[in-house]
Amino acid sequence: MSTIVITTDNQSSRILKELAERLGASVMSLKDEQYEDLLLGAKMDAEKTGENVSRETIFKKLKKK
Repeated sequence: MSTIVITTDNQSSRILKELAERLGASVMSLKDEQYEDLLLGAKMDAEKTGENVSRETIFKKLKKK
């Protein structure tokens, strides 16, 4: 299976959705918040180190910014 994500206006989205369905693909629409969650999850997976960090360490880092 392969997945593509296309961000476009509503008119183009409808056209692309119809084309994909005619080609036999399944189409899923995402709201902006869902798309942001997807990107955040991908970024978190990419940065994952496998190390455990204490809550205090996290809050110290957040306070510095």
